[in-house]
Amino acid sequence: MRIETERLVLKPIDESHVEDILKIRSNKVVNRFVKRIPPKTNYDALDFILTIKKRVENKETSYWGISLKDHTNLIGTICLYRFSEDRKEAEVGYELLPDYHRKGIMSEALKAVLNFGFNELHLDEILAFTNKFNETSKSLLLKHQFILEEGKKDEGFPENLVFSLRKNM
Repeated sequence: MRIETERLVLKPIDESHVEDILKIRSNKVVNRFVKRIPPKTNYDALDFILTIKKRVENKETSYWGISLKDHTNLIGTICLYRFSEDRKEAEVGYELLPDYHRKGIMSEALKAVLNFGFNELHLDEILAFTNKFNETSKSLLLKHQFILEEGKKDEGFPENLVFSLRKNM
């Protein structure tokens, strides 16, 4: 599923994106607030891509690589995943290379994905989990009307805050 915005193309990732995915997912700044084992080789990145492709095929996730309209390289990713059993709730996740921070790129991508989630997938609620020290991510979520869920916890990740956005009924 391809989505275009004013400046961006959100597109499915495939084997041609191995080097981009390696660059994004192994970046120290990107991973500062993310608990994961970063890929070390092209093989690791390819393995991740093949896993994502299978999850997309099985409708377990909607996943896009983010590129500027006039470039083919990916500069980030954004996804909807962890769908509830009734498919009315999902979690959004995103990452962007540091050179593209503070340019409104993730805001533009998030707006498009929220629109897709609520209007195409008919979600009622989208959740976001972010580290309590990740000020940029918290600001992004608040800008898009996400609400901090004071009582909710992210099991196994005590440093994370839980935000939610409900569909305008």
